[in-house]
Amino acid sequence: MENTTSMRAAYLIGHGGNEVVQVGLRPMPVRAPGEVLVRLRAATVNRVDLYMRDSGAGITHSLPMIMGLDGAGVVADCDAGEKRLKPGDPVVVHPGIGCGRCEFCLRGDHVLCLSVKYLGEHRDGTFAHYVCVPASNVFAKPEGLTDAEAAALGVNHLTAWRMLFSKARLQPWESVLIVGIGGGVSLAALQLAKAIGVRTIVSSRSSVKLDRARQLGADSLIDTSSQDLSAGVLAATDGRGVDVVIENVGAAVWTSALKSLVRGGRIVTCGATTGDQPPADLRRIFIRQLQIFGSTLGNFDEFGNLLKFCVAHKVRPIIDSTFGLEDTHKALSRLEDGQQFGKVAISLAQN
Repeated sequence: MENTTSMRAAYLIGHGGNEVVQVGLRPMPVRAPGEVLVRLRAATVNRVDLYMRDSGAGITHSLPMIMGLDGAGVVADCDAGEKRLKPGDPVVVHPGIGCGRCEFCLRGDHVLCLSVKYLGEHRDGTFAHYVCVPASNVFAKPEGLTDAEAAALGVNHLTAWRMLFSKARLQPWESVLIVGIGGGVSLAALQLAKAIGVRTIVSSRSSVKLDRARQLGADSLIDTSSQDLSAGVLAATDGRGVDVVIENVGAAVWTSALKSLVRGGRIVTCGATTGDQPPADLRRIFIRQLQIFGSTLGNFDEFGNLLKFCVAHKVRPIIDSTFGLEDTHKALSRLEDGQQFGKVAISLAQN
């Protein structure tokens, strides 16, 4: 491995706008026993990166801190006795690190860990040339994917996988409404649902994003700039409603999302970009026997299954744009502007 004490990284020095994000030298991570040092080649920008930049409120962290959750690269160093990995192996990183001892870790669901720590939130992340994580967080990179595509699987596709298949238990003969197509989780949900033959209905306020979604196989499109969401869903399903709603928008669409469900339907939420206190509509929930699930990221088993699924079904994450590490400000602004379709990536490849 390279003999160096510093590396380039994008890191937070405070909270606010892009002025608190610096690109410069940071100390090289020091690998502990049981950990793997990964030389990163790509990462992608996630909504939580903007949240950490803006305030990071409620997330225990210290500054300066390197940004970034997901990443793909190659193994630079690992324990001599490591059985699964060796230097030079192409890999992807799972961003969640559990304690390994609480009841949730012991049952294999470390994303519920009482003290889970995420890269780019609680500890240094992946907008850097190197990162250290436990060996259990490192997985073989799926063949045929670019570094940016592989990196994108670690947050958005993993989140969508848990929502669709672990929480909602979506079946091929069912129908799903995916709200806010164009964002990373929503696009991932569309790709994964279509891969098993599910009928998909997608919504957006952008006709351009809806057209792109149609090209990816979306069966019905709802332009919410001119059409009510639930009315559009009922029209598309002959008044029945959908079996599952995948939602990460929050208050602005919550009532319409509930109205879009068939009796006994399931809604899974993983975000609240427009507010986290929507009307509960309890009467609708209990009379129609609706099921509501919260979901965040996914565990190691789910990540492994996702990676195999993407190879078997030739699923490739959609990359909207790619920026160099020095242009991290531009990458953050691209996501913040909300015009992206797919993932905003950061190239970390070194000459």
